[in-house]
This record gives sequence, structure tokens and C-alpha cells, in this order.
Amino acid sequence: MPSHLLSLTDLSYADIINILDTASDLKEKRARGKTSSALKARTLAMLFEKSSTRTRISFEVAMTELGGNAIYLNYKDIQLGRGESVADTARVMSRYVNAIMARVYKHETLIELSKNATVPVINGLSDLEHPCQLLADLLTIREYKGKFKGLNYSWIGDGNNVCNSALLACALTGMKMIVACPEGYEPDNEIVDKAKELGGIISIIHDPMKAAKKADILSTDVWVSMGDEDEYDRRLRDFKPYQINSKLLEQAKHDVMVLHCLPAHRGEEITADVVDGPNSAVFDQAENRLHVQKALLLKLLS
Repeated sequence: MPSHLLSLTDLSYADIINILDTASDLKEKRARGKTSSALKARTLAMLFEKSSTRTRISFEVAMTELGGNAIYLNYKDIQLGRGESVADTARVMSRYVNAIMARVYKHETLIELSKNATVPVINGLSDLEHPCQLLADLLTIREYKGKFKGLNYSWIGDGNNVCNSALLACALTGMKMIVACPEGYEPDNEIVDKAKELGGIISIIHDPMKAAKKADILSTDVWVSMGDEDEYDRRLRDFKPYQINSKLLEQAKHDVMVLHCLPAHRGEEITADVVDGPNSAVFDQAENRLHVQKALLLKLLS
């Protein structure tokens, strides 16, 4: 059976470190203009139900720079958008390609793909998790902080899919995590329980200032995710006190690093002076999507 990446829990701590070490090596080689043909004649199918910038570009460039090919598939442009089942789609695609990366609305779609595919399936984002993003975040944290264990990771805002994966990432790497969110916007209960089973030290609170106290890392995401547009006005009102701004940064350590998976809505979940300021690692974080994507593809396809 193929190995899949649907959740960060599909990886051990050793797997994560191996991916990060490979990503760092590939990043250094790319800076020196060194190329690879490790995935020559391999093809990645990229299935998108949701729009994308970083996920699409990073996976496509990753396959190209490793000597392989990537095919972009909007679900509306294939028979999946006309009623063909996810199971049949997975069976057919497995006859053509070497791996499937899917960016979907429902996590159940990924599970159905993985049950019926005979090639690796990668979660490019679902409503439950975003593991590829957190691998890039971990690489960025290691570059800036040189370690994981004992760091204080504070999430400010919506307890969404990225937050869920951050909980698992912190538990797997020994970081302490505080989530500050409005009531009713907490992360998934099963994910919280799983993170605690993995040894995670986790607090879910509703005071962003308290969460930011002595933080090594401050992270956030948009307040209105894709699919939540009907709740725009209510979400902006509920999340207004949860903005990462200069006042919040004053509560954190002086060398706190700020993360945001992008796209950023300056003036909403984060202010321009923070996202573009000296504590921001946001664009290194975005670049690192490419390097960890390469490392992950090599792990699953080599």
C-alpha cells in the first residue's frame, strides 16, 4: 500500500526531521543553481476544489525542478465535477500518475481518495488540516530559532485547519502551544485530544494578550476562510480583538517571530507594520513551501 500524507500524524518526529533536513539541503543546492533529476518521468496530479497560490506554484515548481511533471486539474474541468465518484477518479488517476495532491473542501474527500488510490495521496489543504503548510512553518522556525523543544508557540485567531495542524506539529516537536480564539471558534476537539495524546502541552484560552505573553512565535491566519464568506461581517466583529499588531507584539519576547500562511488581509488579522516588519518571517515561510514540498515528494516517490 502507498504511503499518504493526509495528516501530520502520518509522520513521526524522525520523519519530520528527515523531511526538514532534506528540504534544507535542497534549498542550499537551489541557491547554488544545482538541479536534480530524481523524479524524472514521474507525474504528480494536482486536484483543486479550492483556489490556490502557494500550494499550486510550490508543488508544480517542485516537480519541475526535480525532473518530473505536474498536471493541474480543476475539479470542474474533469468528470469529478460532473458526478463521477471520488473512488472511480482515484482508481483511474492511479493508472496514469505517480502521486495525487488534492486541495479540497472536505477532509472526507481525501480519505476516499486514499482508500481507492494505489499511489500516494497528499493533503494540499482540507477543512480539517493543512500539513504541508506546517512542514514549511517548522522549517522556518528551525531556521530562525535553531530548535523546537521548549519554544512557546501562540496562535491568535480562528481555530481552523491550519491551527489544527499547528497543534499536532507542536505536539510532535516539543513546542508548547496556546490558542487564543473567540468562544465558538476553538480548534477541532479530536485534534486537541490527539495532540495531547502525543504529549502536547496545550492551552485553549480567549485572551489574546495573555496568549502572547512571552511567546517565541506568534501565528495567525485570515479571519474569513474560503467557504466562510457568508459569515464575513460576523467574523470580523468576533475576531476584532484578535489582531496581531504592535501592541500584541509588546507582550511577546523581543525576538518573537511572526508567522502567517498567507494571503494576509492587512488591517484585519494582522497589521501592515507587523507583517512587513522586522519580526516577520512570513515570506521565508512562504518560500519554504517549495523546499518542503520537494522533500516530501522525494520521500513519497523515490
